[in-house]
Amino acid sequence: MTQPLLTIDLGAIVDNWRALDALSGGAETAAAVKADGYGCGAAEVVAALRSAGCRTFFVATVEEGVRLRVALADGEVHILNGIADRDDARACIDNALHPCLNHRGQIELWQAMAGGGCTLQIESGMARLGLPQAEVEALSPGLEVRLVMSHLACADDGPSNPANRVQRAQFTEGAMRLRSHFPAARLSLAATGGTLLGAEYHFDMVRCGIGIYGGMPFADAAPVVTLTAPILQLREIPAGQSVGYGWTWTAERPSRLATLPVGYADGVHRALSNRATFYIDGKPAPMAGRVSMDLVTLDVTDHPQVQVGDPVEILGPHQSVDDLARAAGTIGYEILTSLGHRYTRRYTNAQ
Repeated sequence: MTQPLLTIDLGAIVDNWRALDALSGGAETAAAVKADGYGCGAAEVVAALRSAGCRTFFVATVEEGVRLRVALADGEVHILNGIADRDDARACIDNALHPCLNHRGQIELWQAMAGGGCTLQIESGMARLGLPQAEVEALSPGLEVRLVMSHLACADDGPSNPANRVQRAQFTEGAMRLRSHFPAARLSLAATGGTLLGAEYHFDMVRCGIGIYGGMPFADAAPVVTLTAPILQLREIPAGQSVGYGWTWTAERPSRLATLPVGYADGVHRALSNRATFYIDGKPAPMAGRVSMDLVTLDVTDHPQVQVGDPVEILGPHQSVDDLARAAGTIGYEILTSLGHRYTRRYTNAQ
């Protein structure tokens, strides 16, 4: 087989959710499964988490919510980006999805469509999505608000960043105003990073994402994904030979090269060119040359035993998503959500 293999450990996903649930105290622990379950497969992830007891899920778009309803007959599904038009609103109504209403236009549209349960997002300092504080008191009590939420900008920095307390205070002020109109609404401020900040950030619900999938800032998370690729070709080159597009890597000694069938079309970022290290039998094999669309080349001179077809670890026991992200100058979220659809996928430890 020439295709790379992406293995997703559903048992680890469940274990991570349970660990975060234990940290959240009495708050409900919801799961963010947007971007196709952070690249891990939303339907499979939701099935595993639903069996473990998770009841509430968050996606970004209406289209994601509609697809999720096929795999999830019950449970709440919240749409973080809200609704853009009547078609979005109708899809939410028909599929029992709860849009996050982020501004007056979305609220008026939802009311005009006689929509039911919804979420209100209020701006608390991130300046991204959410109802401005000045508009909070002007809301109609006729809305069926199930949840009032906001989002922390600096939670991953930990408790030392004063922005977290500033945002918590802003959220609390706005949420208390809304509770006078919507006394049954629950409150939610924390994602994974906020969950780790402690009980004062938990309110009624936490919405965990990256920590469920094995990424930072949840340092105790179990790893979820393993990615291996087989060697397509081996080549001996002399000292002085250059490799790949732009000849950005030149052999300083007689070298042995291995070509793998992954590239930037598969989420192996071009920024990893000449910077990434993959692993063969637990030992490093540095990248030689630029990442191209479908291929990368490694220097395997120090691996004389390797043969065509042998697997190379890209993600796994020796390299986490955050390790690879650091080499690319990005974050683990981007590595996970960029994992391509050309991989053979295997799910393990389904419960």
